[in-house]
Amino acid sequence: MAVRRWMQDNFPSTSTVCLILLIFWTAQLGISDVMRFSKAPGLLVPALGAQIVMSQTVDLSWHAPKSSNINNLSTVINSTGVYGFIFNSSTLPPGTPYGTYDWCNMPHVRPQEYKKANSSFQLQYVELIHRHHKRTPYAANTFPVENYPWYCDDEGLFFYGEPLPEAGKNHSAAAYWSVYTSASNPLAPQGFNGTCQFPQITEEGLDDSWQHGRDLFSVYGDELKLIPANYSTNATWYRVTNNVITSQVAGMVINAMYPSRYTSHSPTALAIQPDSIDSLEPAYTCAAGSALYSSYGSGSSSPGWVTHLNASRSLFAALDAISGVSPTNSGFHVSWDHYYDNLSSKLCHAKPLPCNNTNPSLCVTQAQADEVFRLGQWEYSYTYRDAGQQTLDASVATYGIYVAELAQNLRDAVAGNASAVRYRHNVAHDGSVSRLLSILQIDTMVWPGMGSEVVFELYKAQNGFEGTSAGGNYLRVLWGGQALVSSSPALGVMDMVPLETVLAYFDGLVGVGASLVPGKCSASS
Repeated sequence: MAVRRWMQDNFPSTSTVCLILLIFWTAQLGISDVMRFSKAPGLLVPALGAQIVMSQTVDLSWHAPKSSNINNLSTVINSTGVYGFIFNSSTLPPGTPYGTYDWCNMPHVRPQEYKKANSSFQLQYVELIHRHHKRTPYAANTFPVENYPWYCDDEGLFFYGEPLPEAGKNHSAAAYWSVYTSASNPLAPQGFNGTCQFPQITEEGLDDSWQHGRDLFSVYGDELKLIPANYSTNATWYRVTNNVITSQVAGMVINAMYPSRYTSHSPTALAIQPDSIDSLEPAYTCAAGSALYSSYGSGSSSPGWVTHLNASRSLFAALDAISGVSPTNSGFHVSWDHYYDNLSSKLCHAKPLPCNNTNPSLCVTQAQADEVFRLGQWEYSYTYRDAGQQTLDASVATYGIYVAELAQNLRDAVAGNASAVRYRHNVAHDGSVSRLLSILQIDTMVWPGMGSEVVFELYKAQNGFEGTSAGGNYLRVLWGGQALVSSSPALGVMDMVPLETVLAYFDGLVGVGASLVPGKCSASS
């Protein structure tokens, strides 16, 4: 009886026990929710500042990409073809599914394949970056004397200034460049005769740019109503690099999205940063990042790099004999970049593979071109993913400022109002997209072809959806119109990843406001 009385006097009531268990169960659920996206080793970083109370640990280390034919050097040297990739047209062959790698015109978001998020998510903001569309090769990548001319009389490259605002001011004529050679000039141009700039976006590339813009508006304007039918600087924003070919593309994209910009002769601003600090190209000085690339990639004596050059020496010799390129020309022989650009530009514009100027029967074969393309794909995979932690470190240093800008844009979109910019469109380069894919640790790295596109879609959960984001914000990242697959366990399949997870990853690598980048770029780091 004494024991029973002691239990009655000292044990809590049934209702008290239930309350304690309920509190414990709720706390355990919260801990599990955070730990679901916690990876070790990592860095503890605040996710969305004041909007998210908890911090989370994310894995910031490099993780190997998937093994494939692309990064298998034995396959690269000994196989034939180029894995089903397309190199000779902006239009896929009949029966070829959209999404197939097409160097001339890469897959992008378009209404035919676009997968809408379910009703639990509302699209809030989009930022995309894509490479310019197809062009003539860079002058440095042309042969000393090309065996046929290249004409670009079917387009004009407009370069002129005009006072703003236009009302009450003097106006400018729509002036464009017209390339010509003079009979009184005894010098022959290097590379191609004709009427093109090297590089310039070709007429076909301008058409691809227009279609790209039309497809994007069909999704984000017509279908999802994220951006308005009429152009508004409060809703849409376009950015280019200091390389004029990105502006050539942007003009076509904008007209496809907002035709009235042309019919009403309304000028449209293209945002651009000063050349010395441009984060989009990127063009800012980053000595340590550049030195790191040079230590293992193009131009290096690193065994991982030199091995593939040695394995392809016979191909170099054969192409040098046809092209007239000197074997001592370092630009053509530290990597396969120059031959790749030369041959792929020709094929994309339905031009024949080149022949020797003095022996027209000695021509580049399709098998040789295919091997160049396989080697180029291998180089990009090695440079930006396969060569280990240094690939991530170099990309973070040289592209970290853009990533920090992207992160801030996402934060601003979460905190924004109805007048906030809802769509940002960046036209950039293969080096831009490659570095971004490297930072995202894409599972299968390729050389980003013409028009290659990465889209960041920010969603807000609704309709009572209970997910793992404390703020209810989720990010979907599309590569070629499909959810990007990352080797990083912090990111995985990037289809509705909690925004705080992505921001923690970005902040851990580059710092809020790119605060870590100057240190990563200093020569002493």
